[in-house]
Amino acid sequence: MKDNIKIIQPTSGWQLIDFKELWRYKDLLYFLTLRGIKARYAQSVLGVAWAIIQPLFTTLVFTIVFGNLAKVDSDGIPYTLFSYLALWPWNYFSGTLTESANSLIQNANMITKVYFPRMVLPLSSILSKLLDFLIAFVVVVGMLIYYQITPGWGLLVLPLLIIQLLMCSLGMGMMLSAMAVKYRDVKHALTFVVQLLLYAAPVVYSTTAVPEQYQKFYILNPMVGVIEGFRAAFLNRPMPWEWIWPGTLVGIFLFIFGMMYFRRMERIFADVA
Repeated sequence: MKDNIKIIQPTSGWQLIDFKELWRYKDLLYFLTLRGIKARYAQSVLGVAWAIIQPLFTTLVFTIVFGNLAKVDSDGIPYTLFSYLALWPWNYFSGTLTESANSLIQNANMITKVYFPRMVLPLSSILSKLLDFLIAFVVVVGMLIYYQITPGWGLLVLPLLIIQLLMCSLGMGMMLSAMAVKYRDVKHALTFVVQLLLYAAPVVYSTTAVPEQYQKFYILNPMVGVIEGFRAAFLNRPMPWEWIWPGTLVGIFLFIFGMMYFRRMERIFADVA
């Protein structure tokens, strides 16, 4: 009987994720991911169509304001396609930050009553947003057909860019979710911060518009390489590795640090949630 008793002790110090334990709770991760998808479109008339409508209408507004009125340079690309290829990964990134930051607070009852790897909560939020990301791809296909653009071999790099996007989203999501439990100001400040981050990434403008003397700092933003990489992959342009690899290193750092910070703060979640 004693062999079946497991003593759960709080973590201490800086630790990495226990992937074996996370794998044992894969069914819970699947359930929470599915619940997140269903909750997003519950009692919605248009359902998953919102995953297309939201970025498409935002693209149209950007096209009118920045493309037609402000005459922002789009590197010779139709501005509608130029901005949508940036909004596609950006919407996923910003959406995961918001949902993962609130994931622990919204599931406080679970945290205080049962034990499970707390990492499951922000991870399920990030995985549930992947459906929107995949659905929004339909518009990309439609635009490429309309503008008669054929992607090149750069599409082979797309999985690496998506991995970088996931690492950055999960890393920052873990940090924000852990901080939001202890500091409730994070929840209120996040909407404002995400709006500012939109203009710190080349969504409405090209990276080439940034003065050259500032680009060495600007490209440290992981989303710069992701967005410009997405554009290059679908528009059959040379892959901008000089903008991608600095952001990749920062994305790896954010993922590792976010993971360790989450594990360090995990022991107080049940007390302050």
